Formats: sequence, structure tokens, C-alpha cells
Amino acid sequence: MTYPIFYDVEQQFETSQIDDIAKTVDAVFASFDSSVIKPNASVGITVGSRGIDRIVPLVQAVVRNLTALGLRPFIIPAMGSHGGSTAEGQTAILAKLGITEESAGCPIVSSIDTVSLGMLKEGAEVFVAKDAIEADYIFVMNRVKPHTLFHGEVESGLCKMLAIGLGKPRGADNLHNFPLEKVIKPAALRIRENITILAGLAVVENAVEKLHSIKLCTQHDIVKTDSSLLTVSAAILPRIPLDSLDLLIIDEMGKNISGTGMDTNVIGAWRRMAGERKPDYKTLVVLNLTPESQGNAHGIGMADLIPQRLADSIDPAATYANSLTTGVWASGRLPITLPTDKAVINSALAKAPSNIRAVRITNTLSLQHFWATAPVFDDLKKAGATIFPDNARQLSFDDSGTLLAF
Repeated sequence: MTYPIFYDVEQQFETSQIDDIAKTVDAVFASFDSSVIKPNASVGITVGSRGIDRIVPLVQAVVRNLTALGLRPFIIPAMGSHGGSTAEGQTAILAKLGITEESAGCPIVSSIDTVSLGMLKEGAEVFVAKDAIEADYIFVMNRVKPHTLFHGEVESGLCKMLAIGLGKPRGADNLHNFPLEKVIKPAALRIRENITILAGLAVVENAVEKLHSIKLCTQHDIVKTDSSLLTVSAAILPRIPLDSLDLLIIDEMGKNISGTGMDTNVIGAWRRMAGERKPDYKTLVVLNLTPESQGNAHGIGMADLIPQRLADSIDPAATYANSLTTGVWASGRLPITLPTDKAVINSALAKAPSNIRAVRITNTLSLQHFWATAPVFDDLKKAGATIFPDNARQLSFDDSGTLLAF
């Protein structure tokens, strides 16, 4: 087998970032109207399962500011059915992110008990965490970004944190039985009517996964904040600037990278659901599952070929729980599995043309630098990417058949 040569490629992305998180959080809290706050009241902070940039200092700054307002903050793991749909599993996910009672400086109250808030006109029953109902206030916090399953006025953000995250497994399962673009907003508004939201804190990351902006909003501005920051996030979302490829090699997928392990906005939403094949990446190879995923390989079904090593790292229970919640069965299916990376790559190349259009990326978030074969040079140049022809690498493997890093 003659392996193709890949060349170093660089894209210019929006990389401005917040350097001092504590100072920035202090600044947004400076405008907060504390005159209506009940003294010594409890406030539950929603913290999800995503690997937000520098999430520990972010949570610490929020806890410190809420405490300074005379409140008693605690953390509610707000992650729907993640963590195997168990209270212990959700606490464990926070710990993997570095969030413990010691690091956060406040208690973590983890339970999957919920309260029904009735039916929406769309037919979905809305549930909310019992801990949120019993708290004096809720401080809803989340990252805003395009969703991997649907597009609408609001996608991943504060509304989703309320509707799906605080819905715990029962609420998340129920809402995923309906088109999310139609039920997330009304479900979030229903929850807002039944709990007292102190404020919302929305964050956006830049194209290299660093905090780009932080916005504090009132409970009445949650939808508007979600929508406006979604526009910002979509504009700076990293993508591969190519409409067609014969082969895309992804070194790693994982829950800390995307809810589907690989962002469908990068690899093509058609791989998860019906629709136009755009971008059209004919063969998708994935080699590893990140440790942060704790075996949850939801989204693995979008790949075409994987090595046995990746398959062995999958926790079926965690993966199936996530896929059953979303109702996208294919996301939990196992692709064709071959013994080694070399066997996987050889099989992919055997069905590709000699002038192969191929790209290798670390993951779907790390796209400022990637590697590409010569047949895509013209398209890359038109897209404004910079190619370094002197920095070339050929695919190679160690004695065990594992693909070596470039």
C-alpha cells in the first residue's frame, strides 16, 4: 500500500479571548441588581457535562459572586441523561471536569428526582429537577453554540440547560421524543414560570475553544440572549473549508468535543439525520474516544470505519442511554470495526481514487491546523487557508498498526 502525503494547513479564525475569567465575571456581576434578593437564600447553579474552557475558575467566580450577594450557592448537575442517568454518574462527570465541592467552594446536590410541570401544546410533558423547585433561586449557566441535531431560534444554550439539563433523564427523554426546535423554547419558558431564576450566564467560545464572551442576563432576557449569542457563535464556529472529500480521518471523538462526539456542523448533519450531503465527506474514519467521555461514544454511528481499540473503549450502557434519550438510534450503532488503525486506513484507501482528496484532523473542534492532500490545494487557497508545502508527512504506523501522529 502506498500511503498519501499530507501537508500542513492553517486557517485564520476568530481567536480573541477572555484572559482573566474572575475579573470578567466580577465585571458582569457589577451591574446586577441585588436589591430584590432574599438574604441567605439558596441558589442552585446549573453546571452541565460539557468541557467549557476553564470551567473550574468560571464556576469558582460565579460561586464567589453569589456568596458575596448574601446567597447560599450550590451546584446542580444539569445534564439530562448523561452520567448513565444516575445521580452518582452525574457527580462523577463534574469531578472529571475538575468540579468538586472542594474546588467549587460550595455543595453539589445531585439527584435525578423530577417534578412534572404538565403538557405543552406540542404534546411534550415538561419535567424539572426537584432540587430546582426546592431552591429559592436558580442561576442558569451554559455555553451557547449551534446544536448538532437541529437549527432554530435557540439551540444549545440557556434554554436547553433549563429544558434538557434541568429536566434530568426523565425530562430529557421526553423532550427528545419531539422536534427539539419546537419544544426547547416553550419547555424552558414553562420551567421559568415554575422556578425563580435569579439570572442567566451565557458564555461563547472562540474557534480554538477559549472563552470569547460572557454575558449576564435577567430571566426575562434568556431567550433573547440565547438567540443573539447563537449568531455570534455560529459565525466563529470552526469548519473544514471543503465541500467534498474522499476521506476524513479524525484522530479522536468525545463528549468533551461535541454532544455527538463529532460536530455535525463539521462532518455533515446528513450523517446523523436525513438531508443534503453537504459537506460530502464520503468515508469517515475515527481512531480514538477521549478519556473525558468515560466510554460514552454517542455519535459513533456516524463513522464508517473504526479500529478495535476504539470499540474496546466504549461503555455500551453510557452510550445507549445517551442514544436512547435522543431517539437517534444510529448514533449508538457500531461502525465496521477492524483490528488496527492500519487495517482501517488500508480499507478506506482501497476504495478511494489515486488522487485522493483527504484531510486529517485531531477532532472537530481543533481545526485551526489540519493536514490535507495536494488535490484539495486549489479549494483551500480559494477559502483563504495557508498551505505549508515544505511541511509534509506520509501516513505511517508503528509495529502494532497504530497510526503515528504527524
